[in-house]
Amino acid sequence: MLTVVAEICIKPGRRNAVLDAIASLIPTVLAEEGCHQYDALVDHQAQVPWKHNSPDSIFMLEQWESLRHLEQHQQMPHMEAHREKIKADVVDVKILVLEPTA
Repeated sequence: MLTVVAEICIKPGRRNAVLDAIASLIPTVLAEEGCHQYDALVDHQAQVPWKHNSPDSIFMLEQWESLRHLEQHQQMPHMEAHREKIKADVVDVKILVLEPTA
C-alpha cells in the first residue's frame, strides 16, 4: 500500500474554486481500481509558533494499492480533464509517494 501526499499550491483567493472541482472528482477517483482513500485537506489556521502555515494550499491524502494503480490514476481521462480545469488556479504541485517502513 502506498500513501500519496500531494500539496497543490493555489493562487490567493482561488482555493475554494479548486476545492469545489476536487469535491466533484472524489467519487470518480474512489471508484478507480486500487484506490483506498482520496481526501482533500486544508491548513488548520492555528496560531502556534511551531506550525507551518499554508493558507493557499490543498493537500491530497491518498492510499493506492500499488504504483501501477497510481500511475493508471494519473493517466485517467477524468484526471486530465481535472488538471486542465484547475491549471489557471494552480501555482505548483508537490507529490510525495510514501511507503511503510515495516
